[in-house]
Amino acid sequence: MSILRPKPIALLSLGHACVDVYQGAVAALVPYFVAERAYSYAAASGIVLAASLLSSVVQPLFGALTDRWPMPWLLPLSALTGGAGVAACGIGGSYPLVLAAIAVSGIGVAAYHPEAARAARAVAGGGNTGMGWFSLGGNLGFATAPLLVAAVVGTGGLGASPLLAVPAVAGAGLCALAVRSTRARATAAGAAPAAGTDDWPSFLRLSGAIVCRSIVFVSLGAFVSLYVRQRTGGGATAGTAALFLLYAGGAVGTVAGGRLADRFGRVAVVRRSYALTALAVAGVVLVPGPAVYLFVALTSAGLYVPFSLHVTLGQDFLPRRMGTASGVTLGLAVSVGGLAAPVVGALADAASLRTALLPLIVLPVLGRLLVIGLREPAPPVGQTPASRPCPRRTSA
Repeated sequence: MSILRPKPIALLSLGHACVDVYQGAVAALVPYFVAERAYSYAAASGIVLAASLLSSVVQPLFGALTDRWPMPWLLPLSALTGGAGVAACGIGGSYPLVLAAIAVSGIGVAAYHPEAARAARAVAGGGNTGMGWFSLGGNLGFATAPLLVAAVVGTGGLGASPLLAVPAVAGAGLCALAVRSTRARATAAGAAPAAGTDDWPSFLRLSGAIVCRSIVFVSLGAFVSLYVRQRTGGGATAGTAALFLLYAGGAVGTVAGGRLADRFGRVAVVRRSYALTALAVAGVVLVPGPAVYLFVALTSAGLYVPFSLHVTLGQDFLPRRMGTASGVTLGLAVSVGGLAAPVVGALADAASLRTALLPLIVLPVLGRLLVIGLREPAPPVGQTPASRPCPRRTSA
């Protein structure tokens, strides 16, 4: 039986939380740039684009590099880089300097994910639940980012942004400890000969669905705070609460996704999650008043339940290129959505924020269509029966 060692996976999960604070912080900073520097929706969404553009390009590159050479030293270095960019973004008043600082943070986050996911997979023994705990850390980082930004920037203004570097320092220390704890197992996994056949058609279909999920997630992350303020007539607290609720679903969704997959199969759970997301996003955009919070919570569940399953499915579809699979499914899954954020922002400037969010309803439907024909991949050679999913027959 594969035994999950709690200390290494806990260190990796906590380090993941400290790094992903900086993905959540970018969206949480948008309302403050709008309020303090009078940025338009398009300019504000450009900040999200800056965090995503270089990250989207370099993330697969880092994945390919980790397929060839394990690089555990990247973990603490990337944690520091991700934090340094966000910490510097509020210091200068120049818009190009803000974009450059956020881009540096995006590169740091991009460098982190492929190597971290490879190490987590090795420690977890290939199990869905173990990867769910690792993903939980990142999602908790997302969830706490709005609270951290509100506490620092909400009280001290954008000039207080250097204080946002604290999680990066903590994350670098945790990552260094994780490297020591996982060195033997992760190195062995990286050095083991590749086994299995890469299924690129299935991986590309899964990646297309992830892109749909990513656009919804990043666009809502960038604008749900402003939108809920408009819909409820509330102030900054109302918007921060909505953003926290959107991110907080990761605390339950990722672990629940692993457990549901062990019972029903990963592909079946992913399909149903996309169906739930489509209905929930429609509620966020169309239902007025305080009920919007309920639909934000349902959207969070639909987006987060398949999160860790995307990672293990991608790794099993590409057993010879797990670093590449991890870079696309875990990191690119979040960052690529930022490429669409300026389009949403420009449409909001031209029409209204509600009009700009309407197309997000269609994307989960498209994602579900892409995963309908997927089959559960064979587990990698060496995976124990205890960590294999036990799918039940389903009509989903």
